[in-house]
Amino acid sequence: MALLEVQDLTKYFKTRAGDLHAVDGVSFKLEAGKTLGVVGESGCGKSTLGRMIVHLIEPTSGRIFFEGKDITNPTRKELHKIRKEMQIIFQDPFSSLDPRKSVSEAIMEPLRVHSNMNKKELLGETRRLMEVVGLASRFENTYPHELDGGRRQRIGIARALSLNPKFIVCDEPVSALDVSIQAQIINLLLDLQEKRGLAYMFITHDLSVVKYISDDIMVMYLGKMVEKDPADELFKNPRHPYTKALLSAIPIPKYPQNKKRILLEGEVTSPINPKPGCRFIARCRYASEECNKPQLLEEYEPNHFVACCKHKEIN
Repeated sequence: MALLEVQDLTKYFKTRAGDLHAVDGVSFKLEAGKTLGVVGESGCGKSTLGRMIVHLIEPTSGRIFFEGKDITNPTRKELHKIRKEMQIIFQDPFSSLDPRKSVSEAIMEPLRVHSNMNKKELLGETRRLMEVVGLASRFENTYPHELDGGRRQRIGIARALSLNPKFIVCDEPVSALDVSIQAQIINLLLDLQEKRGLAYMFITHDLSVVKYISDDIMVMYLGKMVEKDPADELFKNPRHPYTKALLSAIPIPKYPQNKKRILLEGEVTSPINPKPGCRFIARCRYASEECNKPQLLEEYEPNHFVACCKHKEIN
């Protein structure tokens, strides 16, 4: 049984012009101890999807199952329990922290809400968490503005770990950090996953990072899942034109002469009341009349899903 299962999850936001389709019919499963990487350009619905799963945003439709239990519409009491099992690490380590709380107070806050520990026990557990994420004890009474981005993100990780969850949404946890610090945080996340059996949903723009940390990768475009495949296979054999364009944009030290970058042209389709056909049609070199029909996910190979009627014709 999968730890997390999402079925046709959808989120529409009301605007004056109509419904903005932020996430539209996304489905997937995630096993315990595994990482699902989610990639796509800004505005494709990656963060909205993650926030819906942990109930920071409520879905318009669809279902969410955690350990086989339907948690789509939890009561207040059920949501309190879910918070212990599902956590999130936010993209911006500065804005996600209360500037009025010290490091120890920030990490201690979830424990105060969800446990019956006394003051001494809270402080002891906070110091243990700081040690786990590599925060020196001398920063215990330091405030966020006095720390660099890497240490702030370690606070966020410590907060997420404080209730010993089984699933964590990592919403671009290294995008605001220097490259050397990114490596430290990613290695920390992998180490914690190995020790605790954590499942991650890792949202990122960095395709090099997502290949390193993920078991499976899901590619999103304007609220839709367009491709999903094991990480190594996706890089070897991408089938959707959008996925191919993303992979061609990865910067490498020496670009092979026989490999060309794919430059996308055309206007981005509006996410407000989009037509039922492929949302990538205006930017796709392979587009035809058939692409105006709804594009369903098709299993091209075992565990390799593609939402493109042209994927068999693409080299």
